[in-house]
Amino acid sequence: MASTLPLIETVSMAFSTLKANRLRSLLTMLGIVIGNASVITLVGVGRGAQNLAEAQLSNLGANVLFVVPGNNDTRRRGVAFPRNLVIEDSDAIAEQVPSVKEVAPQISSSEVIQAGARSATSSISGVTPAFLPVRNFEVARGRFISDLDLRGARNVVVIGPDLVNKLFPTSAAVGKSLRIKDQSFEVIGVMAPKGAVFGNNQDENAYIPLTTMVSRLTGRDPTYGVSLSFISVEAKNEESTGAAKFQITNLLRQRHRILRDDDFAVRSQKDALSIVNTISGGLTLMLAAIGGISLLVGGIGIMNIMLVAVSERTEEIGLRKALGARNSDVLSQFLIESLVLASFGGVIGTAVGIGAVTTIGVLTPLPAAIGISVVLVTVSLSGSIGLIFGVLPARRAARLDPIVALRRL
Repeated sequence: MASTLPLIETVSMAFSTLKANRLRSLLTMLGIVIGNASVITLVGVGRGAQNLAEAQLSNLGANVLFVVPGNNDTRRRGVAFPRNLVIEDSDAIAEQVPSVKEVAPQISSSEVIQAGARSATSSISGVTPAFLPVRNFEVARGRFISDLDLRGARNVVVIGPDLVNKLFPTSAAVGKSLRIKDQSFEVIGVMAPKGAVFGNNQDENAYIPLTTMVSRLTGRDPTYGVSLSFISVEAKNEESTGAAKFQITNLLRQRHRILRDDDFAVRSQKDALSIVNTISGGLTLMLAAIGGISLLVGGIGIMNIMLVAVSERTEEIGLRKALGARNSDVLSQFLIESLVLASFGGVIGTAVGIGAVTTIGVLTPLPAAIGISVVLVTVSLSGSIGLIFGVLPARRAARLDPIVALRRL
């Protein structure tokens, strides 16, 4: 009875066969290389997008709430937001909600700002002095809007650092004048860099007193009065954020005489993080699935090439069986060949993917990253694909009748 070949000899024969067909082996591995590299790169990009969003949201503050007009259904449908969130709502929150520390009402509008021959389109925000501590902003040069500016509705403005570079690239901005809607404003301060949130570059914004915004730019709504874009609310601490959200919701429902659907929404940093994590998690899974399809195509390529190899090596298989090789020896050799192709392709593809993720992290603002668990899973998956897709060719080779095979000699 024929004995089984030692594993080392079977592996050596598999490597010798692959080495004899270098070009075919390299082209077969290429599908796995592309698949592995795609999975790691796309997952790394997805993780990077999630990290970037979380970093931007952390700037909002863990104990800050945002009261916005319109409910979730209104925002999903993209209809015009109601204008019934008014300055009196902001005052009521400050006076009647015990878990609130400070309140910062805000009116925002996109306008063209001119400074001499230069101009730029920017988001103009009418704010109060409370905006600075509530939103955790800082002034780099000059000063921020004061209570005197607010009471006197003065034409003063504080601008972001990127807006300074656009309007005053060669000189200091503080003390200079600029025009917004044919109104002249004096620059009294420059904000410290803050970065972007959801694609909105906060360093390009400009801030003027809320009273000036109403009297000079937006005016009063004939129905509601001073209509706000949103209200930023700072809770006393992170633990009281939930209580503040509950109390604000009940207060505004009473003030707006709401019986059914709310005409406003109260959002927190946790709400935004939950939404971002859900979206980015789904995006990462979708990108991983796209990369997985590439791996699947690579596996089909391995199966196809191994089936061709079985057809080409029919005489060799028949001769080996006639000399005493068992079905398990032939099966093992073809499975090992498939496993070697997939494993080597997986390792090379992993290295390419890690290099791509590192390059993206260095050359772009996206903090792309990949965990060791993803790398291990991807490499293991590529090896498994080699075994799974190598089974059919290996079984076909093992079942060849040596007499039929030898007739081709």
